[in-house]
Amino acid sequence: MQQDLLKLDVELESSAFNYEAIKLEMDYVQRVINDYRMAVLSREVSFIGRKEVLSGKAKFGVFGDGNELSQVALAHCIKKGDWRSGYYRDQTLMFATGVSKIEDFFSQLYADSANDPFSGGRQMNAHFATRTINSVTGEWEDQTKIINVSSDISSTGGQMARALGLALASKKFRELDSTLPTEKFTVNGNEICFCTIGDASTSEGIFWETINAAGVLRVPLAIFIWDNGYGISVPSALQTTKGSISEVLSGFALNDDAQGLDIYTCKSWDYPSLCQTFERGIEKMRRSHIPAIFHVQEATQPQGHSTSGSHERYKSKERLDWEKEHDGIAIMRQWILNAGLADDATLLNIESSVRSEAREAKNNAWQRYISPVKNEKKILVEIHQNLLNTNATVASVVGKYTKELKELKEIFFTEILRVAEAIYFDLTIHNVLSVGDELSQFIARLSKDVQNKYDKHLYSETPLSALKVAEIKPSYGEEKIFKNGYEIINSFFDAIFEKYPNVIAFGEDLGDIGDVNQGFAGLQEKYGKERIYDIGIREWSLIGEGIGLAMRGFRPIAEIQYLDYIYYGLTPLVDDLTCMRYRSNGMQSAPLIVRTRGHRLEGIWHTGSPMGLLVHALRGMYVCVPRNFVQAAGMYHTLLKGDDPAIVIEPLNSYRLKEIAPSNIGELTVPLGVPDIIFPGTDVTLVTYGSCVKIAVEAIEILGKLNISVELIDVQTLLPFDIHHSIVQSLKKTNRIVFFDEDVPGGATSYMMREVLEVQKGYTYLDAPPTTITAKDHRTPYGTDGDYYAKPNVFDVVRSIQLLVKQ
Repeated sequence: MQQDLLKLDVELESSAFNYEAIKLEMDYVQRVINDYRMAVLSREVSFIGRKEVLSGKAKFGVFGDGNELSQVALAHCIKKGDWRSGYYRDQTLMFATGVSKIEDFFSQLYADSANDPFSGGRQMNAHFATRTINSVTGEWEDQTKIINVSSDISSTGGQMARALGLALASKKFRELDSTLPTEKFTVNGNEICFCTIGDASTSEGIFWETINAAGVLRVPLAIFIWDNGYGISVPSALQTTKGSISEVLSGFALNDDAQGLDIYTCKSWDYPSLCQTFERGIEKMRRSHIPAIFHVQEATQPQGHSTSGSHERYKSKERLDWEKEHDGIAIMRQWILNAGLADDATLLNIESSVRSEAREAKNNAWQRYISPVKNEKKILVEIHQNLLNTNATVASVVGKYTKELKELKEIFFTEILRVAEAIYFDLTIHNVLSVGDELSQFIARLSKDVQNKYDKHLYSETPLSALKVAEIKPSYGEEKIFKNGYEIINSFFDAIFEKYPNVIAFGEDLGDIGDVNQGFAGLQEKYGKERIYDIGIREWSLIGEGIGLAMRGFRPIAEIQYLDYIYYGLTPLVDDLTCMRYRSNGMQSAPLIVRTRGHRLEGIWHTGSPMGLLVHALRGMYVCVPRNFVQAAGMYHTLLKGDDPAIVIEPLNSYRLKEIAPSNIGELTVPLGVPDIIFPGTDVTLVTYGSCVKIAVEAIEILGKLNISVELIDVQTLLPFDIHHSIVQSLKKTNRIVFFDEDVPGGATSYMMREVLEVQKGYTYLDAPPTTITAKDHRTPYGTDGDYYAKPNVFDVVRSIQLLVKQ
């Protein structure tokens, strides 16, 4: 292997990447001039963008000034089909690759929901994305025809985890090409994921987790570190050992056994070296799939970190002078003149033309944004004038708004709406609202228009939504066959891996031993290590791995061994996965399934049931809480037929409990958001889920002997929750309700209570106070006694319902 790599290095050294040999060729000269023009244009956009923020037209801005040369050089390496998982200083790269027009950039800066093509006004500027799905049909777009950009996030370093999965997909396409439908996703797995990150963010744990995983997995991940020596105001010496991330990473460097990563260093102001280093490194990666790190040093930041402050507060005069001397654009300009590639007049003409181009793009974007706002103001002024002409009483009420309307700056729809609302409520206060029909209609329409811009695409609204998957009930033969829970779920996974070639599963101890509870026992041997495999203990990048794979057409099942360890993977779930469809305005989705197991067992870290935390943190995912493994199988299958991400929490203490095995284990589906009435009753409605269902069944047997009839409802999923409002129908009958789970007091029980009593208007049917049965505030001590006293037990349920019925 090492000999092959050395041969490849020699080939690349002697190939077309020798710039000294080709620098006088006409196409090379034109390329250099075009790159200079793009760099100057992007710098001008940064300057104008900052002014737009300081003038009040935009709220905040981050810009890529200082990184222009490295990004125009990198743009030549990116091909259609490749992916970028990046950093919010990549504007030059996006301009140079054609992903973003200058007007698009300014539209996002103004948060123009109608014209921001990357997020529909939902993200701050320099957060890019390209369309990967049809937001109407839900079908995949052809990813091989464009440069793909995964929707950016602001949390620094967060792009690393997703990048790992995007790169891994290329490896999987090479390994599984003969069995997968790949026409929309890959060309022989040749695609590279380009991941960009600021030097300061390399201190984040996910950076190191991803670097290690990329080396182990050997995936085509190209990591570009833009290093300007600071993290806002904190210099590198206070962030990174030895003050150099490439020095620290040297232990990861490729060894004689071809293990590790290629590591390159270059200067941000050295255009020829940047071009040569990037193109040689990327070409090697396309052939070998060996990951690489490009440490781009000595970048400058002419305008500082952001529009929130000046870098002169924390940089010395000497440092500021150094940055002026090492400005890449100025150095490139002089290099062009010295090399005779263009004369001064040509460069002056370029510099003048790009200033005009940038200003024109800014003006066009501003007019596209402000024209509808001005139109709404005009309508409100006309309504106000009509009110003034109604009668003297009304005129006296609304007259004080004349000056406010005249001085309205016409920047935001909500400012216009605020004035309209103020007039409306003043008319109400003075009891003359009857004349305000036109105003009321204006408020309703504008409110709806604004709301519609931002309320869509939290979940799939396509025909592929999991909520539209038809239910297929389990079927049983004449003879009841009982199996352990783990055998049921094992049979299901066997069936779906046979049925769906794009399903992949991975996690700690998942492959070789078939997971700690044997749900995957024997399946790696049957379906191969390429589809079912082990990873290290790295929950954050595990989730990112799944996100990236899911974005490229795979259906990954990423296992976190126990629910108590979900916290290590919570950041990418919250920051990235749950809001991906929303923040991209319906352009992207990652239908990842997170598999885990939870609720009661023994000890502080194996009894977790933090469902309140999950239902509030994971809006944008489905949260499935099956009570047994037949039900779990149906939920997994529903999710695989749908196109949204989800987490399935298997009942930890039920793997060796017997269940009746269905004959259609690979076909059955469970509808999401549809509770299951397990026992009908007339005195009390008991609402629960997961492992608590078994406890509730035992309690109901005792309560029945006490002549108390309980209607037991398993909600099945917490997100979505009872979409047809069936629980309130039970409450109409019983007039008493109990919410029961193993979460802390006020956790998921309070969430369920709000859904039933407030959303479903269940409070109108209560004859007694609603009751909750929960675990204690503290974590569960180890051992059987600890479980019994910390978690609700059968007799807790019996006592609570007895007391409720007596009221």
